Amino acid sequence: LVHDDIIDNAETRRNRASINARFGNQTAVLMGDWLYMTAFANSLEERSWPVLDILTQVTRQMTEGELLQLTLIGRTDISVAQYFTVLQCKTAFLFSACCEIGAILAGVDEADRRGLREYGLQLGTAFQLVDDLLDCTSNDKELGKAAGADLLEGKLTLPLIFLLEKEEQWRETLQTIMWDGAYSGTSRENLAEAILTSGAHAYTQARAEKCAAAARLALSVLPESRYKDALAELPAYILGRQF
Repeated sequence: LVHDDIIDNAETRRNRASINARFGNQTAVLMGDWLYMTAFANSLEERSWPVLDILTQVTRQMTEGELLQLTLIGRTDISVAQYFTVLQCKTAFLFSACCEIGAILAGVDEADRRGLREYGLQLGTAFQLVDDLLDCTSNDKELGKAAGADLLEGKLTLPLIFLLEKEEQWRETLQTIMWDGAYSGTSRENLAEAILTSGAHAYTQARAEKCAAAARLALSVLPESRYKDALAELPAYILGRQF
């Protein structure tokens, strides 16, 4: 997250100044490196090759996702498939890796491990879909960070991809906003209204709900327990979050 704020030029996170905003990019890069290597040092204490394999793989996937996203910056011809490839690499695979590592450390069997891996993948996808929707429709105070920042940074997310498929006249406006780095030619309120009336909001929400349902289904392999119940409640929490 520290590195992510540098890449996104983010000045706030959870209503507080980001590390790069407070101390500069040099300190933030080093701090992110320190956090990451400390995490790896902790994982090495487990002496588990499967855990290290997963951490190495997910780090590579997240980096690949960032690099792929860079090739799509400022473009309005992004496909839904390209969007989901970036989403999985940057977010869903991380959720999946965390859940699978938990399964490994708990010593569960292969079926439970696969179930938790799939649970994390679907949960992470739902989380990012909701996050992208909130970026288009929420405000700075509710989000705890700059709302509408994705488009200003030249990133087209699923609600906007759907909007362009339904209402082509928005293409030039969105392109101008990405080029200018400012809401030129329209307001965020007008764009949010178009996302709602075009069906883009409902479509994105439905995709998130489908992933949330798939996450709950993936837990069916686990034995009944209060821990399973807690995991089963997370998809609903993600769907209902406002920040």
